[in-house]
Amino acid sequence: MGSLRGVTKLVAASHNAGKVREIEDLLRPHRITVISAAELGLDEPEETAATFTGNAELKARAAAAVSGMPALADDSGLCVAGLDGQPGVYSARWAGPEKDFRKAMAVLEDRIQNTEDRRAHFVCALSLCWPDGQCETFLGEAHGLLVFPPRGSKGFGYDPIFLPDGHDMTFGEMDPVAKHAISHRAVAFKKLIDACFAD
Repeated sequence: MGSLRGVTKLVAASHNAGKVREIEDLLRPHRITVISAAELGLDEPEETAATFTGNAELKARAAAAVSGMPALADDSGLCVAGLDGQPGVYSARWAGPEKDFRKAMAVLEDRIQNTEDRRAHFVCALSLCWPDGQCETFLGEAHGLLVFPPRGSKGFGYDPIFLPDGHDMTFGEMDPVAKHAISHRAVAFKKLIDACFAD
């Protein structure tokens, strides 16, 4: 796998401002400028894969090929034990074309009424692809419980209903620095950093 040492610019292959902001925060110590797919006018490829890894690689490979720069794509979602892992790879789609996660959280609350199992985990597949098509994907998970009603206005997506194990604040209530220390994206990023900035 190629090293990121010496790389100064990288494409965040996402049109989700929240994800791009987290990627910027996590790469800032490594002095890499993050350029979003939206800034470059790149189309959002359709997520046709059945797995988080497949969708992340699809997005990163497309952005790297068009931009000529290394590209990083994240595919992540919430897997609910009482719903047999749903919404999973369809997490964003539950929010509809308008990306209304208040609606998605309401749908989730309605669907989980028939089960007492509130366990859930976030999954993040982080794919780094190069213009030559070479890719490597790093996986991270964060486990916790669902809580209703939603709590907090920080973060994005399903963060206000996710209470991580061992904590009394939802991701939506946490300061970004605290969330970045334990999130599924942070776990995947640590694996990427260890692999791509190792001596």
